[in-house]
Amino acid sequence: MASPVAADQQLIAEKDSILCLTYNGVGVATAQERQLTISVGDGQVSGLLVAPAGACACYVLAHGAGVGMRHKFMAETARGLAERGIATLRYQFPYMERGSKRPDSPKVAQAAVRAAAEKARELLPGLPLIAGGKSYGARMTSQARAEAALPGVRGLAFLGFPLHAPGQPSDDRAEHLSRVETPMLFLQGTRDEFAQLDLLKPLVERLGARATLKLFEGADHSFHVPAKSGRTDADLMSELLDSLAEWIREVVS
Repeated sequence: MASPVAADQQLIAEKDSILCLTYNGVGVATAQERQLTISVGDGQVSGLLVAPAGACACYVLAHGAGVGMRHKFMAETARGLAERGIATLRYQFPYMERGSKRPDSPKVAQAAVRAAAEKARELLPGLPLIAGGKSYGARMTSQARAEAALPGVRGLAFLGFPLHAPGQPSDDRAEHLSRVETPMLFLQGTRDEFAQLDLLKPLVERLGARATLKLFEGADHSFHVPAKSGRTDADLMSELLDSLAEWIREVVS
């Protein structure tokens, strides 16, 4: 059994390709986080791969509009899924790679989604893929899939699907979902200001058996829960990752 010290030595020896190691409860390295470069059109974006030994699937994870792939939520998702036996490849959209605050056009964003999924398929041949992301990343992924199939991708998982802007209830942003022909999972907080439940629930029902909605009581768009709920954000995150991992296993089995 490897010790934390041995793992530290491995990290130093391979520091050019490995950014960190995660550990299980007894201090054994469970996954490596590798920095990647992904070609998108004429440019390149950064990516991070976390692939635990024996992974059953890889989740291609896109970030939200305001934060990149290294945000705490993204890192916790990758770490938590690794602990549950699922790999992740998270990546930057081109605008985030440039340091811009203005999101890419749908065409450019969708090209990034496709490039990331192809990179995951290249690095993890034969491993089933699930694609999706947080908020903006979820919507860009679903739009890409609505335009054409993503090779190797068995389903889409959305972490807070942005159905509408806060205070502007509408389901117009979801029109394309009717053209998505793979299983879809919506993980949504009941206080999410980007998705009123009286719009989201009927939408999921219209999508039929291929869509699943999992609600998290009291959580907002960032999956934060108030102290009065009696739960912590860590509790909520654990529930979210359990639900996501369970659904992924069902889809790829």
